[in-house]
Order: sequence, then structure tokens, then C-alpha cells
Amino acid sequence: MPIRLVLFLLLTTCAASSAEWKVGLGRAKITPSEPVLMGGYASRHTPFTGVDSDIWVKAIALEDQREKVAVLVTADMLGFTREHVDEISGRLKKSRGLAREDLLLNASHSHAGPLVDTTRIDEFTEIPAYREGTERYVPKMLDAVVAAVEQALDRREPSILSWGEGAVDFPYNRRESTPHGIVIGVNPRGPVDRTVPVLRVDTPEGKLRALVFGTATHPASLRGDNFRISGDYAGFAQDAIEAAEPGVQAMFMLGCAGDSVPHPRGSLTLARKYGDELATEVRAVAARDLRPVEGPLETRFRMVDLPLQQPTRKQVEQEARTRYHVYYGERALTWLDSGRPLPQTYAAPLAVWRFGQGLTLVAFSGETVVDYALAAAEALGPMDLWLAGYSNDVFGYLPSARLLQEGGYETRGVVGVRPGLFAPGAEATVLQAVKQMAKSLGRDAANHTPPSSEPVE
Repeated sequence: MPIRLVLFLLLTTCAASSAEWKVGLGRAKITPSEPVLMGGYASRHTPFTGVDSDIWVKAIALEDQREKVAVLVTADMLGFTREHVDEISGRLKKSRGLAREDLLLNASHSHAGPLVDTTRIDEFTEIPAYREGTERYVPKMLDAVVAAVEQALDRREPSILSWGEGAVDFPYNRRESTPHGIVIGVNPRGPVDRTVPVLRVDTPEGKLRALVFGTATHPASLRGDNFRISGDYAGFAQDAIEAAEPGVQAMFMLGCAGDSVPHPRGSLTLARKYGDELATEVRAVAARDLRPVEGPLETRFRMVDLPLQQPTRKQVEQEARTRYHVYYGERALTWLDSGRPLPQTYAAPLAVWRFGQGLTLVAFSGETVVDYALAAAEALGPMDLWLAGYSNDVFGYLPSARLLQEGGYETRGVVGVRPGLFAPGAEATVLQAVKQMAKSLGRDAANHTPPSSEPVE
């Protein structure tokens, strides 16, 4: 046998033996093909008029050496509802035996995409044609999610995972204090998470296959006067990475972005600019010496009952006259008028994934505000920690106790048919559940807190 062939076989065998994972990738385009309503801004009541970039659902299937399989789905759209997730999960359980705790769906929350919550169509239009287009679109979107996951499961091959972090500077806290209370604006002193987590997937020979990354600010570079489809900055970042790295799948996962927006904002030029900045940072992080991501992979999933406020009817009538609680008040009055008591809790999904003794992914549901990222880092330790919001059910904002005390848009409650304003105890309930789930995986602050540095004089 020629020496070169022997060396090639030896190198290939060594590389394959170092691949602790099997990883599969899948994707499906979800750009609407007919007029549909857009989501994200209540001021838009007519369908989109054009496409600036295609939008996608993408999946990555991870299999460890014990043959444990879990799938992460990302999508360039406003948010998955509980009903969406139940249908997707049920179909994948039936077709592939995928357990609910092994499926995580994260939406980018692009405000330049289609409306996908069909329970809210009446809020946007009374025109039958617009309604029918949206109602036809959503089942196709769900089919695309299932197809992308099944494709990823079918394409698993030996891979190496590594991870690191960077940062971008365009996210800003949006809760601006005024003489009339908290408004959506710019708060330079407000807390914000500018972290850019990056997960790199390589072949055993070191060829880049995928980059999964995120940041924590609303994909709302484009305002309500935009009627063209795109993934906003998050979509443009994925496009830029895939253009620069042919054959690589780029996936965006949104963090705790509920009270953050890009600044400044309001144009396609800015959306592309932020996408390019994020893509540049992701590629720079991916080019460094990253930390290996080892197995085994363990997953936890829990539906947590979050307490809701229990106002009297008189208080509900007062809420219906307040700036940010009109939406809640009107639906709550309809609920009471039908003879039903107001719901006492809302069941919110939480997920924690742990990779070996290192990287831990915490996935909150709802439009999670930054206080949850700060509290989770304190509770679990900041090292090797990936924090995501907008996962598994985007039911509206998930405010912290601080925000509920201060007031403002992020306190407006559960959207959709079921009315609810979260009680201040919701934050503690969420964090307690996250700590318990992480602890069951061997993760807490004690074993993931950086050692204190020596004082410098």
C-alpha cells in the first residue's frame, strides 16, 4: 500500500475517533408566496409588498456518543405559539420518536416577517382575502419546520463542536424614563446583554459546517412603515455568513431581548449594517481558539405555572383605560362577561441543555427581558452559559419584578385569547425552576464562577 494512502487513512481514522458528536443540518425556506399580513407592529393592516431577503427555518440535530439526540430549530419569524409547538412536537414524536424535552424551537422575532399567530388576525384586518392568505401560510410554515428537522435527523455525520463568545455594540435598553412614565425609546444607562455566543460545528478533518450564534436585541431595526419581508438584522447576519462561508449553515438564536432594541434604527441600511457587524463578530469569534464542547448531552424541559394578577372587575375596568393595559383589560372583560373567572396561572415552558460538564444552554419562553439573563448568570455562574429567550412559546412579554413595579410596555401581559398580567412572583418562580433544572444536571454557581483575580495595586 502506498505510504501516502497509509498516512491519509491514519489521519482520517484519528480525526473520526476524535469526533464526539454526530450532527445533522436541515433547512426550509418560509418566505410567503402569496399576500399575507405582517407581524410585529399593530399599525400594519395590509400584506407585505415585496421581499428584501428570503426567510428560513433551520434545524441542527445533535447526537452524542450514547446516541442521545436533541434538535434545535431556529426561524426567521416573530414567534412560535404553544399551539404551533404542540403540533410540531406531536408530529415529530410520531414520525421520528423525538421526545418533547429533546426539541427546542427559537424564533428570531423579526418584525419584518409574516404574522403567524392566527388567533390574532382580527386585530390586523377585516378583509377576508388577507385573512385567508395568512391562514393558508401558517400550515405551510409548520410543514417546513417538520421537514427541516427530519432533514437534519437524516443527515447526521461525525462532527466536532466548539464554542466561544464575542460582543456587539448596537443593542440598547429601550425603557426610557419620561415625566409621563416609561416609554419605548433609548436608555443608555439601562441594562442590556451585548454578548454574542457562537457554537462552531466542524467535520472531523476541521472543515466548517455550521455556526449557531445569537445576540439579545429585538430584530426591529425596521419600523412599522416597512412592508417588505426580511429577517431584519438577524437574517442579514445569517446571509452574510453563508455568503462568506459557502456551504456553511448559519443559525441565529435570540437572547433575552425583551427590553432592548438596536440603536439607532429605522432603515434597511441600518438593518444590513447591524447584520454585517454581527456576522463579522461571529466569524472573528469562530476563528479563535474556541473551547471544546463535550458530551454527554442532557436535556430538561418543564412547564412552569407562573402566577397571574387577580384584579377585581373594577380594577380590570380601570386597566382597560390605561395606556399599556388596554389590550389586557378588553380581553379580561370579555372573559368575565362570559362567566369565566380570570386565569390564575400561565404555563410557560423552560428548557435547560447541558453539554458534559461545560456549556449550559438555558432557554426561556416569552419575550424575556434582560433581568432574567443577569439573574441566571448570577444563579448558575457566568462561565460556559448560553442564555436564550423567545423559545418554545412566545406568549407575550416575560417581565421581571422590577419592570412590573416600574410599569411600561413590557408589562402588558399575555397576548392571544387567554388574558393575563403576570404577578411579581413570576420572576422568582422562573428562576427557581431554572436553578432546579440546572442543578439536576450538576450545574450551579459554585462550579461555574470564575476564580477571583489577585488585587492590583
